[in-house]
Amino acid sequence: MNTDLERLQPYPFEKLRALLANVTPHSGLRPIALSIGEPKHPSPPFVLHTLANNLDKAAVYPTTLGIVELRQGIASWLERRFDLKHVNAATQVIPVNGTREALFSFTQAMVNRDSSGLVVSPNPFYQIYEGAAFLAGVEPHYLTCNENNGFIPDFDQVPDTVWQQCQVLFICTPGNPTGAVMPLATLQRLIELADAHDFVIASDECYSEIHAPDSMGPIGLLQACSAMGRDDYARCVVFHSLSKRSNLPGLRSGFVAGDARLLAPYLTYRTYHGCAMPVQTQMASLAAWQDETHVVENRAQYQAKFNAVLDILKNVMDVQRPDAGFYLWPRTPIDDQDFTRRLLAEQNVSVVPGSFLSRDVDGYNPGAGRIRMALVAPLTDCIEAAHRIREFIESLNK
Repeated sequence: MNTDLERLQPYPFEKLRALLANVTPHSGLRPIALSIGEPKHPSPPFVLHTLANNLDKAAVYPTTLGIVELRQGIASWLERRFDLKHVNAATQVIPVNGTREALFSFTQAMVNRDSSGLVVSPNPFYQIYEGAAFLAGVEPHYLTCNENNGFIPDFDQVPDTVWQQCQVLFICTPGNPTGAVMPLATLQRLIELADAHDFVIASDECYSEIHAPDSMGPIGLLQACSAMGRDDYARCVVFHSLSKRSNLPGLRSGFVAGDARLLAPYLTYRTYHGCAMPVQTQMASLAAWQDETHVVENRAQYQAKFNAVLDILKNVMDVQRPDAGFYLWPRTPIDDQDFTRRLLAEQNVSVVPGSFLSRDVDGYNPGAGRIRMALVAPLTDCIEAAHRIREFIESLNK
């Protein structure tokens, strides 16, 4: 057996189940879940119709590279969304079964097993980055994200020795759970560092389309490359998904795009990995990437929830509107795990302790004393949950 499996920590939701195992939720209040970031807005009907109308494609073996139409549709979306001059659909795009499996498998393909090698990631982070590093035979290295650095790592403080050992740098913009968006200058500084130390930048951008309706969408890594005149996107790849953008988490559809020199061996890996996207799913995905109307409506719904919830909590809780994404990352007046347990027991609202989404480094956990709240439930539920959280905090103050 692969002994690196023993290094994997339980996923945050496994820890949450253990934390709440002996907690009895308030029986007089219906449960409201703000814990899991699973979109609850309706999936676009036209995407589901496209899926249903192509079910006969279940009789066809899909290719790992995907159908030409989907790859071209993704390339066109990238060009429109991020103002890119050209994306080669044949060599710079690969459809994947959601970003989670792609983030993991990409790491396995890119990493050269070396006991001194590093996969560098923000802290707090999406736990797949850490697990992918362990199972690729290298070590994770964590970069603190807290209020002192605007929840974006201070990359200039990272020692050259770390960059020299780095094989893959994961960034998440907008961040999970912080919602922080990396500015253009920071992304371009990372590209310079990757050039200097020869590592790959893997940018997880699956929350990029959840932003204020009246604002420009977050800058992407390929956009930063293009602004530097680098349309080969050397050392850079991005990961996008339909789960959040289009409320299709069960479709398991996304893509990886960027440096063709990296995607060619990754495609070879995937042919052995055996994870081609079913053709009917590809057809439905193409329909989703070609439409923006449902995405605009999606943003408006999240904006309404942020407006309402922040208005209720702003006077009792240290909480700020994120740059993008659908999470709130507030401070808790008591220990984050105690807060989570008591909130469920007294108000039947579930959240995730921030310490479950981070790692201790030199005795410091940047997620401790915070919780993650996913505003995925319907507006009325989010409003009721906010009122219950406010009532709970007020009871603590008494």
